[in-house]
Amino acid sequence: MFSKNFLWGGASAACQLEGGFDQGGRGLATTDMINFIPKELRGESILEVTADEIKYRKEHPEEFNFPKRRGIDFYNHYKEDIKLFAEMGFKVFRMSISWPRIYPNGIDERPNEEGLKFYDDVFDELHKYGIEPLVTLLHYDIPLYLTEHYNGFESRVTVECFKKYAKTVFTRYQNKVKYWLTFNEINMVLMSPYCCCGALIEKTTKNELSFKYQCTHNQFVASALAVKEAHAINKDLQVGCMVCRLEKYPYSSNPLDVYQSMFEDHLNYFYIDVQVKGEYPYYMDRYFKENNICIDIEPGDLELIKEGCVDFISISYYMTYVCKYNPDTKDAGNLIAQIKNPYLENSEWGWPMDPMGFRITLNNLYDRYHKPIFIAENGLGAYDKINENGTVHDSYRIDYLKKHIEQLGEAIKDGVDVFGYASWGPIDIVSNSTSEMSKRYGYIYVDADDYGKGTFNRFKKDSFYWYKKVIASNGQDIE
Repeated sequence: MFSKNFLWGGASAACQLEGGFDQGGRGLATTDMINFIPKELRGESILEVTADEIKYRKEHPEEFNFPKRRGIDFYNHYKEDIKLFAEMGFKVFRMSISWPRIYPNGIDERPNEEGLKFYDDVFDELHKYGIEPLVTLLHYDIPLYLTEHYNGFESRVTVECFKKYAKTVFTRYQNKVKYWLTFNEINMVLMSPYCCCGALIEKTTKNELSFKYQCTHNQFVASALAVKEAHAINKDLQVGCMVCRLEKYPYSSNPLDVYQSMFEDHLNYFYIDVQVKGEYPYYMDRYFKENNICIDIEPGDLELIKEGCVDFISISYYMTYVCKYNPDTKDAGNLIAQIKNPYLENSEWGWPMDPMGFRITLNNLYDRYHKPIFIAENGLGAYDKINENGTVHDSYRIDYLKKHIEQLGEAIKDGVDVFGYASWGPIDIVSNSTSEMSKRYGYIYVDADDYGKGTFNRFKKDSFYWYKKVIASNGQDIE
């Protein structure tokens, strides 16, 4: 079922894991400005920040709780953590490089050598245990300077800075990292431009949808530039795209609902279509026209996008959602399920759990693109209780992952080319969407709470031993 070289492992992001925001010459990132808000006080825009809020939070950091500044202090614990990953038998560790650790302001003339050396050490430690690093160039932590001065990826200045950053790390690590991703969940811009693109809507002259798709276009250009740089530096480097994949089901057999699911699927596929096929798909022409979306496309952009197609596809998969006909298409493409599926159970955070949907979406992706697929994220966020003896009994997580790996195996039997699986958060990390530590995904428990209190000691959960068995059997023993 699974090939002998199948890459089993886990996935993370520097901004949720690393910490050390004020160590090693790192500059401030956009994620360093995300304040923790208790659940009962949260509004809809947890990940959005205004220019005034950024200014005030920089001046008065003592008034706020910034969990992503501390993460789980992987910066100072990476050897210990990688040793635990190796004990589980990891073949791959998906991680990201913090852009402001390499270029503190994004626009700096020279890279920060101390930052480059840190990742040299991390990659060397991974290779010591035979673990392949798979590295995301940008996983939400954009140099804050680029947001303040250029409005992030709304500006072509940021695109050029990204190209320089990508060339720097491709050159430095070409013999240590084979697999790369350009942007994490690039379609996240539809939900949070600040999180995904470091861009503030208040600073733009465009309408909201034009603004979001302008940032999208500029990231497409940046991705293509990065792919071309990688292939020019070392022909063996493999560069993929990464999208939050949400399989769509029609609410009923009413053709209007079936159409709606197709329409919203298009908005999700759009981000893969451009990066894999190298061109804007036909179906966006009408959507742009009817929603008054205007994008500034510079001469040579479309040719560049055609030349910079990715080598493989990667996705995060957590849920599916149901589509009911909506004549107002402006709200389509939301990344959060709005209609409850009566056939599925929900997680503690209200996310529908759909293992069969995993098999369905993998088949649909391979049928559409015939490109190798890497599972960059899949996992269950839950409240975990640690016992007095340091054990965590997380049978619910084992059950979730077991069912998804089972359907992954079925998709491979169907003929889908999947070459790796990295479950999200192999060690507890700060949640991206809510900045919580209490929303835990890991096989390894980290003794820290939402306010950074705790020993930060690591403890193995029951799922640690279960996943070790899964990897050792190459997916044959998942009970």
